[in-house]
Amino acid sequence: MAHEASPPMPDNNLQRDEDLRLFRGIFESSGEGIMVTDAQEVIVAVNRAFTAITQFSPNDVLGQTPRALKSGRHDKIFFQELWTKLKHGGYWQGEIWNRRKDGSLMPTWSNISAVKNQKGQITHYFSTFSDISDHMAAEERIRQLAFYDSLTGLPNRATFYSLIKQTLILARRDNISGGVMFIDLDRFKNINDTLGHAAGDELVRRVSARLKTCLRSSDVVARLGGDEFVVGLFDVKAQEDAAIVAQKMLATFATPFLIEGHEISISASIGISVYPGDGIEVDDLIKFADIAMYRAKESGRNTYLFYSNDMNVRSIEKLQMESNLRRAIDRKELILHYQPQADIHTGEMTGAEVLIRWQHPERGMVSPGQFIPIAEETGLIVRIGRWVMNKAVAQNKAWQDQGLPIMKLAVNLAAQQFHPALTDEVAAILLEHDLSHEYLELEITESMVMHNPDQVVEMLKYMEKMGIKTSLDDFGTGYSSLSYLKRFPIYKLKVDQSFVRGLPADEDDAAITRAIIGMGKSLGLRVIAEGVETREQLEFLRAEGCDEIQGYLFSKPLPADEFEKLLDKNHRFPV
Repeated sequence: MAHEASPPMPDNNLQRDEDLRLFRGIFESSGEGIMVTDAQEVIVAVNRAFTAITQFSPNDVLGQTPRALKSGRHDKIFFQELWTKLKHGGYWQGEIWNRRKDGSLMPTWSNISAVKNQKGQITHYFSTFSDISDHMAAEERIRQLAFYDSLTGLPNRATFYSLIKQTLILARRDNISGGVMFIDLDRFKNINDTLGHAAGDELVRRVSARLKTCLRSSDVVARLGGDEFVVGLFDVKAQEDAAIVAQKMLATFATPFLIEGHEISISASIGISVYPGDGIEVDDLIKFADIAMYRAKESGRNTYLFYSNDMNVRSIEKLQMESNLRRAIDRKELILHYQPQADIHTGEMTGAEVLIRWQHPERGMVSPGQFIPIAEETGLIVRIGRWVMNKAVAQNKAWQDQGLPIMKLAVNLAAQQFHPALTDEVAAILLEHDLSHEYLELEITESMVMHNPDQVVEMLKYMEKMGIKTSLDDFGTGYSSLSYLKRFPIYKLKVDQSFVRGLPADEDDAAITRAIIGMGKSLGLRVIAEGVETREQLEFLRAEGCDEIQGYLFSKPLPADEFEKLLDKNHRFPV
């Protein structure tokens, strides 16, 4: 009887060789660095990823200990705790800083295991690790974005608040004083609009660098956004110390900034609050410094002011007025007055300037000098300006439909209204009320046209093609140059009342007025003087060749119904 053949016995040596090849393949192909040491911590094996990460070849480290990678960033306690956990628990995991062959340091995430034999004795240590530099860089970037300004690298608002709070705790404990400074660049928007945001950003970076040179290492400067900075002065013994810092800051702006080939001169307005005299809470100190900064701007800019309680009262009043002004638009509390403009030789009305008034239900008539600056500061002036133009055009069309003498109305434009979309807005308003373009005149200021002259020229040319005439208001109070003036398609210059007021006795006013009239005539422009109140002023202006006047000598600004009566009578003023 035949016997079945027995299956071959497994070759343990072949299986062991196969396992070794598998483990060797895993060892070498791993993306993590691997290092194996014996029980005495002598390195006996490393893989390819180890070399790629550390730059050390096997020949560099075999026979060495892991101290060859020591960074010097960890103290003895760190390693004592690591080895205690490894020897007793057999495993350790955590972040270790190592040194590459070129000497550079790198953070790694490491796992170290103790390998034991059948008797439970440690024979080897097996370590895997990966370079987490990119991960840590990303975390640092996130931290920077969360706590620091991305443009300047300065602490942001949140970080500044945290630092100030900690400092106030110490200040209360040690009974010391401190100060908060709120800094705002003067006319920064002009630079952004003229040279572009890239130049504006570079200016902000340069400003932040200069501000830091004015401070001690214990002080801190932060950027709140835009062109606003805030400074924490720690351990200020007297107000004079804060004043000295403010003076240093203003002095550092005296040197122009050279950016993109342009020499930029800029100043700053600074408000200062002092701890504990002005307050003990961070929010209060920053708010009070902010209030003082706005008072510094109102005082002429390029200066600093300390906070006072009176400022807070005025700030609250200003806030209330802003709130009331917003409601005034919707409640129809704003009204228009019209001040006649007349030919200086015949007394015949040539038009009228449209002026806004606010009839407050409780405070009565509010002066434009009180609410127009607030409207400009808050941006409400754009909405108000659009309302004025729409109301004036509608009123003019209504008078024409009544058969009254046709009259040109001059509407003032604020700087914020002067943007590329303005021409379309004006055209739409005229079309809506079916009023011919020639009966609307736009008054722009000298400083407005010099703000961005090339853009202004193009817009004014377009207005001229539409049939809308433009006059230059407040002429002589700004910084126009004749080379620019002759390029502007305007038809009328208006002599500012600040020059007319002193005529004819004040020699300087007389000389300036005479020069303005002469300049206007040489350029083929009509010239109108505002603020004329006396016969002597009238005679002087007429003798010098002025074409038109407006002022209380002829008429104060009139509400619509009273101005309508002048139109109905085809009134002429006595000249």
